[in-house]
Amino acid sequence: MYLAYITTTDRGATDRLLSAAAEQLLRSGAQLSGVVQTNTECADDSKCDMDVRVLPKGETIRISQSLGTQSRGCRLDPAALERAVGYVTASLADAPQLLIINKFGKHEADGRGFRPVIAEALALDIPVLVGVNGLNKEKFQEFTDGTAEQVEPEIEAITEWFNRVCAQRAAA
Repeated sequence: MYLAYITTTDRGATDRLLSAAAEQLLRSGAQLSGVVQTNTECADDSKCDMDVRVLPKGETIRISQSLGTQSRGCRLDPAALERAVGYVTASLADAPQLLIINKFGKHEADGRGFRPVIAEALALDIPVLVGVNGLNKEKFQEFTDGTAEQVEPEIEAITEWFNRVCAQRAAA
């Protein structure tokens, strides 16, 4: 089983890093599946719009919803997230070299969202790279039974991990 995760502390850094890593891996010819997130700052609001791009060349899906300027609740649009989950689940049939999931978030911590896709990919022996924030790290560790490898949050470290995993899979 090849499962790795990255954690960053700066707002949006994990999203930017995984997007950049996916672009670099795609340019090098890697076959990817999954989603990477782009956050767009809103001029009239302190919250950003959240979009995920389905890899490798899929559509971009807005996964945030506007709840008003005074809202404090979760802005995630569950229906949009599940649409992205459906696309990514279907893409596993193409046997990608790597599944990238932008975030093991609250939905995944609660057993929904991309959690079943991660499990399916691992069952199919597809390596998985996930972004994990501090709020959900404990639930991620429970889900993975502590078997996930933490990779330094740098493109070079992600590329090295990917190349090592590809070499190990080829040798098996």
